[in-house]
Amino acid sequence: MTTNKKQSEEIGKKPLKLSGYQKVVEFMDNLKHPLKKEIEEVRKIILSANNQLTEHIKWNAPSFCFNNEDRITLNLQGQGYFRLVFHCGAKVRDRKKKGHLFEDTTGLLDWVSDDRAIVKIIDMDEVIGKKDLIVEVITKWIEVTSNIEN
Repeated sequence: MTTNKKQSEEIGKKPLKLSGYQKVVEFMDNLKHPLKKEIEEVRKIILSANNQLTEHIKWNAPSFCFNNEDRITLNLQGQGYFRLVFHCGAKVRDRKKKGHLFEDTTGLLDWVSDDRAIVKIIDMDEVIGKKDLIVEVITKWIEVTSNIEN
């Protein structure tokens, strides 16, 4: 027999708090999106890009942190696509260098501001075809945003 939160409280036990990873697994298990397989594959690619990345749910989607700072968050609002949102976390940082954080030699990033960019994904062919470029962008993004006083 399973117990819910109310039942746990009634018998004097607090419900177990899920880890960020567990919340993402639960979220993905319940996700209804036409590109769910592509989203799952991109999640694997992101996590494989750097073994220090952790994940949790932010903006009602998986989000990936480096040193406890959000760096990449999925935007799952579209029906025929989804986006990887590259950002610098919640804290506003003053940068000495103006312009984009770095030169995107992959051509994947669509810069929406100097410190925020997106990659739009439409199908599995795109995920597979751009896997190495996605890893390259993630690696560079983490490197640059970890040393933000550029």
